[in-house]
Amino acid sequence: METHTVVPVNKAEQTGKPVRLASIDALRGFDMLMISGGGAFIFLLGGKTGIEAVDILAAQFEHPEWHGFTFFDFIFPLFLFLAGVSLPYSINSALAKGLSPAQIRWKTCKRMLILIALGILDKNAPIDIFDPAHIRYGSVLGRIGLATFIGAVVYMKFSKQEIIGLILATLVLYYLALILIPVPGFGAGDLSFEGNLVGWVDRNFMPGKLKQGTYDELALLTQFPAICLTLAGILAGQMLLAAKSGTSKVISLCITGITCIAAGLLWSIIFPINKHLWSSSFIMLTGGMAFTILALFYWIIDVCGAQKWAFFFRVIGMNSLFIYLAVRFIDFNASSAMLFSGFYKYMPNQWHEVFNALGGFVLVWLVMYFLYKRKIFIKV
Repeated sequence: METHTVVPVNKAEQTGKPVRLASIDALRGFDMLMISGGGAFIFLLGGKTGIEAVDILAAQFEHPEWHGFTFFDFIFPLFLFLAGVSLPYSINSALAKGLSPAQIRWKTCKRMLILIALGILDKNAPIDIFDPAHIRYGSVLGRIGLATFIGAVVYMKFSKQEIIGLILATLVLYYLALILIPVPGFGAGDLSFEGNLVGWVDRNFMPGKLKQGTYDELALLTQFPAICLTLAGILAGQMLLAAKSGTSKVISLCITGITCIAAGLLWSIIFPINKHLWSSSFIMLTGGMAFTILALFYWIIDVCGAQKWAFFFRVIGMNSLFIYLAVRFIDFNASSAMLFSGFYKYMPNQWHEVFNALGGFVLVWLVMYFLYKRKIFIKV
């Protein structure tokens, strides 16, 4: 076991305060950009420009029906990973302020419960509390809350080597469970939508409504591999906190990322990459991609000091919870139509939805900028 203390880096060496890396906020903002309208805008460009490269890019913003992988599959795993990257910073800061590990665990537990509640509201609004059998309990926010809580407990209890062992053991056991445990009526090793073990567990043990009726990718068994992404993020956070040069940290992140990507691709030969199942190969691939893109953002923004371009993303990334819920409960596309349709109505009809989506995202960003300028950061 190891006890974690604050490791000063860069400006923190002079101030004694933990550093908030601009690259983490920028990357989180990039991720939320894809969720809050950027991804929809790119997808809508498909088949409209006559440019093959644009069509190929647009196709990357639609989830595969089952096995397979597109860039859009990477968006949620990246957010789970970044939640882990932030944990060493926030926990070290809390320890430096005199909070005990028990107090930190309780604080993180309360955050988990709030996120689970917000997630249920997000997936079911308007929610009928008198009909719990038709409430969907699995959610993105709930998964983030659970993964962050488990990640905080693990970070304060286990060493870096033990966390690596825990990740690998979880992914291997998950693989063996899906391959070896027979599903009634289908047998062992059936990875189809109908016959996989994850769906059988959901149908028999998950209360409430399942997303696909007989299956829900945010329900029970998939929690285990998903948490591994947050644990991987913790390892990345520790790399960034290490008393090494910025270039050395970038190299470490890149080597880890490339290794994980290669492992995921090799594993996919026998265990297909599948976001719906959160397969172990999917976790390794997206975890490796997250290490690599974090290295790129960190090198450009924090090592080279090129921060101005990242401001656009940071405005979004510093209020990620608000924007996630805002695009669910505020119809920015309707507002865009009211404000901008007078301009884009002269364009060909097929372009109307593209410009309307762009206008909606502009409104989203302006709201985020308003909050940023007034230093309003909504967190749980």
